[in-house]
Amino acid sequence: MSNQVSPDAMVAQEKLLAYKNAKLPIHKRVTDLLERMTLEEKVAQLMGLWKGGIEDFIDELDDPEKMNELFGKGCNSVHPAPIGLEETVDQRNKIQKYLVEETRLGIPAIFVDEGQHGFMRPQSTVFPQAIGMACSWNPGLLEQVYTIVAHEMRSRGTHHALTPVVDVCREPRWGRVEETYGEDPYLNGVFSCAAVKGLQGTTDGSVAPHHVAATLKHLVGHGQPEGGQNQGPANYSMRVLRDYHFPPFKMCIDHVKPVFIMPSYNEVDGIPSHANKWLIKDLLRNEWGFQGMVVADYFAVDQLFSKEFVAKDGKDAARMAFNTGIQYEFPQANNYKFLPALLEEGKIHLEDIDTAVAQILKLKFELGLFEHPYVTADYAVEVSHKAEHQEAALRVARESIVLLKNENLLPLPKNKYKKIAVIGPCARDLYFGGYSGEPYQKTSLLEGITKKVGCSAEILFAQGCNLTRTSSNSYMNWKKDEIQFASRDENLKLIQEAVDVAKKAEIIILAIGENEHLCREAWAKTHIGDTMTLDLFGEQNELVDAVTALGKPVVVYLMNGRPLSVNTLVKKVPALIEGWYMGQETGNAAADIIFGDVNPSGKLTITVPKSAGQLPMYYNHKPTAQFLNYISQDIQPLFHFGFGLSYTTFSFSNPRLEQSTIHANESTNVVVDVKNTGSCAGEEVVQMYIRDMISSVTRPVKELKGFKKISLKPGETKTVALPISPEQLSFTNIDMQYTVEPGDFQIMVGNSSRDEDLIKLVLHVQ
Repeated sequence: MSNQVSPDAMVAQEKLLAYKNAKLPIHKRVTDLLERMTLEEKVAQLMGLWKGGIEDFIDELDDPEKMNELFGKGCNSVHPAPIGLEETVDQRNKIQKYLVEETRLGIPAIFVDEGQHGFMRPQSTVFPQAIGMACSWNPGLLEQVYTIVAHEMRSRGTHHALTPVVDVCREPRWGRVEETYGEDPYLNGVFSCAAVKGLQGTTDGSVAPHHVAATLKHLVGHGQPEGGQNQGPANYSMRVLRDYHFPPFKMCIDHVKPVFIMPSYNEVDGIPSHANKWLIKDLLRNEWGFQGMVVADYFAVDQLFSKEFVAKDGKDAARMAFNTGIQYEFPQANNYKFLPALLEEGKIHLEDIDTAVAQILKLKFELGLFEHPYVTADYAVEVSHKAEHQEAALRVARESIVLLKNENLLPLPKNKYKKIAVIGPCARDLYFGGYSGEPYQKTSLLEGITKKVGCSAEILFAQGCNLTRTSSNSYMNWKKDEIQFASRDENLKLIQEAVDVAKKAEIIILAIGENEHLCREAWAKTHIGDTMTLDLFGEQNELVDAVTALGKPVVVYLMNGRPLSVNTLVKKVPALIEGWYMGQETGNAAADIIFGDVNPSGKLTITVPKSAGQLPMYYNHKPTAQFLNYISQDIQPLFHFGFGLSYTTFSFSNPRLEQSTIHANESTNVVVDVKNTGSCAGEEVVQMYIRDMISSVTRPVKELKGFKKISLKPGETKTVALPISPEQLSFTNIDMQYTVEPGDFQIMVGNSSRDEDLIKLVLHVQ
């Protein structure tokens, strides 16, 4: 029986269909439509459609037979590849037109995209990678960024963002470090709330106009895999999960209500997250009260039988995942196509199918897709070219750059040096990191410095060495499986050329680090991205040695996706900047910092170890960890969480608690005066850490529980108050209850997690 009906018949039928009536309440429209759907049409709403990432729907769009085969029963969503703006709009409109006008019920599709640091498509705004953006310590700025991301997405027909990454990263060898906001649960929760609020435009779980549905990912433990290998087991205790990996998810669910949650690829205690009923049903649904939808990570249902071997085949995996509470299979219908057979066999329940279908239909109605399924290229172009998007990209890049070392060299005077050498594999080439789009315009470090100094100095360039043999397209570098490494002989030759260039200069700006091949998501044996060392890759240390041996002042700018153990740099150069991947405005923002037009204000959101041998290393460790030195090395990090320098100085004084004694259900504030004691305006991040001094189970030496970024003019003082509530004092006690234990709490206030940067007080809790 054909699913197609004539246009005239559809017009007549619409008059009788309640779900087509936009004046009716959405719940009535959902009920009416659900009652009209066949089982096959319902199951189609539980599965995505995809063509493999780089390829896209091309030949099918003008072939009615192929379109009927693909879309005849409808679909949950379409997951196309990152193609250009006009092509995206054209293809999406064709798909929607077929679904709305040619299928029996006319149910439009949701379109899905990535957006962790910008819309992952060509002709979009590329912001700093997430690990860099987090170093701004500015939640309001992140909300603005994700509002822009949502607007650009929605203008091209995207409705569902696979963003943000909420994982707490406690393993820097992992290739997905760059996608996270760092190692701290509280900070990740605050930033993730800002991201969800920006993407959805609300805090009540609805999606505002020009916004998209957000997805929290990946539940749970994904950011601390064994050996730093992506998708590796995360076999941590329930207390570790509850106190470190769960909090960002729960904070978002409580405060901003994301539409979707995505479980993680990894296992915990031998149970893959996509087969963990306790995780999805008992914890997420019942304990936390999550009312949204649960989507599978790409091919994670397949992995239940192909990689984790807890299911015997695709049909068994579909039964296991669906009964676990995984409502939708992404990106395509490999396994949930067996749901009708499983229902007939009594192995799944129709009620669960209807619930999941009703939820996705409700979202489609709320998004207005039945009334307005199409988008226009003209509007998408207008949105993508907004000047405020570029301005936001520049602002967040400026605030995210972290100054790690400065021995009276920076900022550089614009007119002092007549010859400046800009050297290194990250100088002319501009890397964005994984899940990146491609902007209309971008500025490399070399271009930004050249533009900044103008005619006042001659800029000399040398490649220095190559990281890998790559093209200039960041997305294709990241996506391409094969990594072609540069030869040592070639790099030694480039190092000598760089030395010859550096000899002619008065000062050297050295840009080194990583690219999208060296730090990325590893998803197959043919597509690797994790590392066993945190050292500079290849011959870069030899480049450093050769350049610094000249005895000239050197500024090092790092471009990277994970913390790098740059011990040699710290010893040999007077100025070191952590730039991560700063997006399309890299060169402009870096030049603004280097030449003093902008005062750096970024702070690290992840600890930088001296070597991989120190791992695991994070600031919120237990008292018995990082207690004794190794035989070969001390236990101190190279740079502490929360650390970052400024061109001015700040003093913290007169710390006090508004109430020094409170009951366990009460709140107070810690108050401190912060003064700019230097000669230029600057921004400082006031950080509050808490330690439970005596507790029923061992507790970390300190935990971030509050922060505020402030601006101060020279000589200006501001009084900052940070709240201390039961939420900040609670933890999972010996009885596995999340509670406040009476006793003394050490309250620490300062500008980094380093002990010498903190002022300490004691709060008594009765």
